[in-house]
Amino acid sequence: MKISKKILFSLVILFSMSCITQLQAQDYDLVILNGRVMDPETMLDAKLNVGVTNGKIAIITPNNITGKETIDATNHVVTAGFIDTHFHALDGLSLKMAARDGVTTGMDLEIGAISVDEWYKAKENAWPLNYGTGVSHEGIRIQVHDPETELPTWADAPVLLGKLRAEACADGICGWQDSTSNIDQLNQLLKLADTGMQQGAVAFCSTVGYMVKGVSTLEMFKMQELAGKYGRASTAHVRFHGNPVHPQASHGTDEILANALALNAPLLLCHNNDFGWMENEEKLQLAREQGFNVWSEYYPYDAASTSISSSFFAPNMYKDVFGLSYEETMYDPIADKFLTEEEYLKTSKEDPSRLVVVFSPSRKKWLPNWLRMPHMTVASDAIYSGKGVDSWDLPFSDYQGHPRTGGTRAKVFKLGRELGVPLMFTLAQMSYWPAKHLGDAGLEAMQMRGRMQEGMIADITIFNPETVTDNSTYKSGEQGLPSTGIPYVIVNGKQVVKDSKFQKIWAGQPIRYPVVNESKYESISEEKWLNHRAISTFSLEMAEHEDHKN
Repeated sequence: MKISKKILFSLVILFSMSCITQLQAQDYDLVILNGRVMDPETMLDAKLNVGVTNGKIAIITPNNITGKETIDATNHVVTAGFIDTHFHALDGLSLKMAARDGVTTGMDLEIGAISVDEWYKAKENAWPLNYGTGVSHEGIRIQVHDPETELPTWADAPVLLGKLRAEACADGICGWQDSTSNIDQLNQLLKLADTGMQQGAVAFCSTVGYMVKGVSTLEMFKMQELAGKYGRASTAHVRFHGNPVHPQASHGTDEILANALALNAPLLLCHNNDFGWMENEEKLQLAREQGFNVWSEYYPYDAASTSISSSFFAPNMYKDVFGLSYEETMYDPIADKFLTEEEYLKTSKEDPSRLVVVFSPSRKKWLPNWLRMPHMTVASDAIYSGKGVDSWDLPFSDYQGHPRTGGTRAKVFKLGRELGVPLMFTLAQMSYWPAKHLGDAGLEAMQMRGRMQEGMIADITIFNPETVTDNSTYKSGEQGLPSTGIPYVIVNGKQVVKDSKFQKIWAGQPIRYPVVNESKYESISEEKWLNHRAISTFSLEMAEHEDHKN
């Protein structure tokens, strides 16, 4: 019997509707109902339901769905989890603060780590958020220029900024920050960086701003070149960052940006929230218009935080060059007071790893503009608590440090609400742009995150756009107060924050490149450089000899 095309078409439609109905009728692991689903990549913005199965977003639909667990997201935004690329929150207390602020992925792409493979092993099945790191420029310089320093199995920011810096300088020579590498030492550094790249490091991470005297421009170029050979991003706390009197503060950005453009390699400019930031952003925007994968980050505070032993805090720089007063700008969150010069000198000697907060008055004027910069991503520079890795059960009031660890995302939302910044734009700063840039650099884990779409990893943050706010302040006892208005944070399909309560669930997955056995390191020497870059010549004596023969 011959079936007409009209009947056949109707049968196909009925079969398709039946399949869809069956799909939507099935129970998902988790369903999120009645939320305002927002996705910056597709510009989706609608009241929809979301079904999660096996750690992925299985369906986004206007139709009713059911699941083993249900979240009612009425009056809440449902969006991709927030991705932090500047994340030193590396212990229990600071991690749960970040989770309460909506973070689903935290990567330290500023300081990085040494012994990258061991670093990832230490986080396996023990981390609530997704985690990633890069090769630490500072760390490998300690290995080469301060070989007397006893290294642990692996090290990241809490150990590098404190114990290892202090031990490296114990002999009176801070080689890691002051010594310039000769060719042999540069080759050693490149070998160590290459090993980290083979082990899946996300980026080459440089704190060159702390090592201005020691790190040559050649060293920076060759390090970025090696990362570029792997297709990895270079990231940097640049030279002159934070210098309020340097008339060419953007030269630090010029250095790494010129390298990136010459190498056609990805680049992340760490915390571009200080002097020269406007010039830097213009250059980055122009470079992106030409197809280069370069971007920057900021956090929404008028104060920075770092180790009190940092070289630029010394009186000959802080007072004499920068023209800053300790009593007015350097705050000790542990002592809960601004320090005098005498107190600074005493504390930096007795406790060189102490973290202090340093205020920059100009940031108050600039801050509102950062919320409106395309591809300027939100990255907290979240600081560890110093209470130890297993500090999960400590109260939030025990945290002593910069309030950015617990309040960065909520503060951006609150400021954006007050300043009329489109919510979709803020979400792009929070999740989509960091995922896109790292994904464009070939990092598959980021190609599956930062988007609220079917088939993507179910890293999801749910928040109330009208009430979300930060609560952490600079005051002692309030520095770690968690954000409110973010009741659910889902990592790989698991609820790490549920009803505004942190759940000690090890849902985090590694964010890294595949481990490879093939090295891309090539030793450098003047002879090899000339052979590669200069034309070949002939011997003049030989030419004269041939003339005489003829």
